[in-house]
Amino acid sequence: MTVATSDLLRRLPKTELHCHLDGCVRPATLLELAAEYDKPMPADDAEALAGYMLVDDAESLEDYLERFSVTLSVMQTSEALERVTYELAEDAAREGVRYLETRYAPVLNVRGGLSLEEAVEAPLRGLARAHQEYGIVGRVIVCAIRNMAPEVSLELAKLAVAFRSRGVVGFDLAGGEAGNPASRHKEAFDYAREHDLPCTCHAGEGDGPDSVRDAVHRCSACRIGHGTRLIEDESLTQYVADRQITIECCLTSNVQTRATASLDAHPLRTYYDRGLNVVLSTDNRLMSGVTLVDEYQKAAQHLGFSFEELATVARNGFTSAFLHEHERRALLASVDRDIAALMAEVRK
Repeated sequence: MTVATSDLLRRLPKTELHCHLDGCVRPATLLELAAEYDKPMPADDAEALAGYMLVDDAESLEDYLERFSVTLSVMQTSEALERVTYELAEDAAREGVRYLETRYAPVLNVRGGLSLEEAVEAPLRGLARAHQEYGIVGRVIVCAIRNMAPEVSLELAKLAVAFRSRGVVGFDLAGGEAGNPASRHKEAFDYAREHDLPCTCHAGEGDGPDSVRDAVHRCSACRIGHGTRLIEDESLTQYVADRQITIECCLTSNVQTRATASLDAHPLRTYYDRGLNVVLSTDNRLMSGVTLVDEYQKAAQHLGFSFEELATVARNGFTSAFLHEHERRALLASVDRDIAALMAEVRK
């Protein structure tokens, strides 16, 4: 069994499938954009701002989400959206991420006069530029928000479908979970699926396993964001395992939002051992103060994952990506070669 060092984990080809654009802004960029757009910030230097944005005092998911008003205040122009997306992809590429899906709710980025279409086009430009410069493949998932009207969710599903051949690869539902069932937005999920756009759904993070059941059975989500409390329902856990519905695990943020009591208590280890299709992601690099390499290291240190096991988790990300099959096969061919080379190296 190989110890998962930070160097090995950085070189391991990885995906980032659950990554919120408005939760991944660099602190220095926040300050520069705030100065450009005359927006107040809670701190005036990057280090202090990073400390403020790190959520270590939340009592719930809703508390955790309050910090997003800061980043969203400066993400209301095409230029800002393109820059933030490009920088996220650049940071991810430097951590060994080969494929990135960033998600956000464009309806929250139109307060400065952008159209919904412009709010999608700008991040896609940022991803295209990062691909040219770093080789990272980037795509977008459009999010609806649970506490908004179902009509808004349907509009966002239609927006996502309209960009399906231009870089948008999925539809999601995010936001405060308790008291806002996913099935309230079923029409939006139905529209996305009926137009051949795959769906993920935040569930089992701010509410219990019934929220996951709602997302799986009422909304037909083929991936679940977080799914931390799924483990509380034995039958549903087995159903998700049997059908290989992907669980997008985000260790650090799950502790911050109180979805789990500690890293040691996180169900990722149990999910993996029971054969569930698990992947690791950061959720929000800024609010959680993490990189993807950090998340992999925490899986090793707190949940006993070996490097070999983490390589399997990393590969799961590529097989679970919202890509066309020919794109997935091409990416996996390269990834499998590189993982095999890494394995040969560590076994010498």
